[in-house]
Amino acid sequence: MSPTVDPAVRSEIAGVVGARYVFDRDEEKRAYSYDASLIRARPDLVCVPGSAEEVAAVVRVAHRHRVPFVARGAGTGIAGGSIPIEGGIVIALTRLNRILEVNIPDRYAVVEPGVVNLDLTRRVENEGYCYRPDPSSQKVCTIGGNVASNAGGPHCLAYGVTSNHILGMEVVLPDGSITEIGAPHLEPGGYDLTGLFTGSEGTLGIATKIICRLSRSSEAVRTMLASYDRMEDAAAAVEAIIAAGVIPAALEMMDREIIRAVEAAVGAGYPVDAEAVLLIEIEGPRDGLNESSDVIKSLCLDQGAREFRTAQSEEERQKLWKGRKGALGAVARIKPMYYLHDGVVPRTRLLWVMKKIAATAAQHRLTIVNVFHAGDGNLHPFILFDPADADEVRRVHLAGEEILRACVECGGTLSGEHGIGIEKNEMMGWIFSEQDLETMRRVRSAIDPAGVANPKKVLPSGARCGELSRSPGSAPAGAWI
Repeated sequence: MSPTVDPAVRSEIAGVVGARYVFDRDEEKRAYSYDASLIRARPDLVCVPGSAEEVAAVVRVAHRHRVPFVARGAGTGIAGGSIPIEGGIVIALTRLNRILEVNIPDRYAVVEPGVVNLDLTRRVENEGYCYRPDPSSQKVCTIGGNVASNAGGPHCLAYGVTSNHILGMEVVLPDGSITEIGAPHLEPGGYDLTGLFTGSEGTLGIATKIICRLSRSSEAVRTMLASYDRMEDAAAAVEAIIAAGVIPAALEMMDREIIRAVEAAVGAGYPVDAEAVLLIEIEGPRDGLNESSDVIKSLCLDQGAREFRTAQSEEERQKLWKGRKGALGAVARIKPMYYLHDGVVPRTRLLWVMKKIAATAAQHRLTIVNVFHAGDGNLHPFILFDPADADEVRRVHLAGEEILRACVECGGTLSGEHGIGIEKNEMMGWIFSEQDLETMRRVRSAIDPAGVANPKKVLPSGARCGELSRSPGSAPAGAWI
């Protein structure tokens, strides 16, 4: 497998997608060398096919010449899953952006992978339906990328992650053949290949059509904010709410520093002197929703909430959510860059891990802020840094690894929704035995024996991130270019 692309390969691909959709100038390749992670590696070639047939034809060229390829959506990934770590070809799916079918009676839609997540809900909301997965980047992230990483979102506590809402796909396999898996109806029989491909991060093929389950929009919604003077009390309230059997649609927590940053950026109405806030949302039939709201209010106050309020209008509700979903951009007011993880822990260990994160920040002289899906224990520590400070970047990597190790040590795991990619693949041995990993390798090899589909992702490669090979002219992993 060559890390470079021969001119003949470029010519073949240009013959498939058209010369105007093939990019190989240095500045063009640089634009496809990064996502929202810390990893940088430039491809040798970028192409932008306009159909599933063109995707398949490009993959056949790559397979025949043993050139690695990786699919790319909107570039919002946080684990380096779409970074061309061995050079080769980036297959950008941004032109495959059509909603092909909406079937309201049978509650499904068929979309291409470049459809923006929120656009699907906007398409069906006037008919009383929605697409439930709601990553914080849902205004820009694409459904193909969501499928690749099995993305979640604030409302996955009640409704599940992407895999719970994907019924089937059309997939281009690593040899360029096209197959269909799953079906518009539930339980089509046979092996659950849809489940296998969802979350496989492009290592088993490229989804070119996706069958998405549509859900009825809730009749009524209540959005509440509880503020606390102690993180311990907020964590205890999370445990109390879940233990009481009241499962909110969303249960989010933010700490003091992120509250202040968000307020300065968007003015969401969060109390800037609070140590922590819980953003809680419940949905369902109008009858009974007030009762659930009263139960949650009582539990929050019992655990020491100094203030509890319910949004009194849709405008106020949207402002509260604008603060939560604008947190990623707001942290730039503190430092110019962040390193974001998404370890998962049992809810009963939230406080222990939060203390560990604080100790890690102190040890490495770093600022770490927290905004996360508290209801399902999915942590999102933002480790803030200046990319121009090489020593600070080094300490950021050390702190990130320590935080993930702490998550695993207390019974958690490496990722809840961002995926493994290249940032965490060498850590997979923390949670899987060698026999487990070998089984996964066999599955991957059965589908991609040539090893051309997004190599060195998800499973350990035997090299640390900074030791991986690069295409000519690319920067080392973790470098800023």
